[in-house]
Amino acid sequence: MTTTGDKTAQRIAALAGVLGASGMALGAFGAHALRTRISPEMLEIYRTGVLYHLLHAVALLALAGFANHMRRPRLTLALFGGGVLIFSGSLYVLAMTGVRIWGAVTPFGGLALIAGWLSILLSRKPT
Repeated sequence: MTTTGDKTAQRIAALAGVLGASGMALGAFGAHALRTRISPEMLEIYRTGVLYHLLHAVALLALAGFANHMRRPRLTLALFGGGVLIFSGSLYVLAMTGVRIWGAVTPFGGLALIAGWLSILLSRKPT
């Protein structure tokens, strides 16, 4: 029988897999397809998006292992997932289009990622 906690851990691990695979694909795309097509400054912006994308995939994988010890693991899941989408996604679009307004979106994703880390700190179940 699968408990609610087990299902949550499975969802977290699934998102970690999706983020890990997509982060690797986007990193390879940037390294090979974009290297000669965008400026070094824009390539560095793109790489920052990939770095945070992959870092949070690994963080979610670790979170799946101790989700049963948290009060609200789905909150962290949502904050990390949304944060990567907004933070890294806006950096990808900025780097590929050069449209600077996307840089104004990025901090909202960063705030979601920070809130995700704080949710880990604050949602530990009492022992």
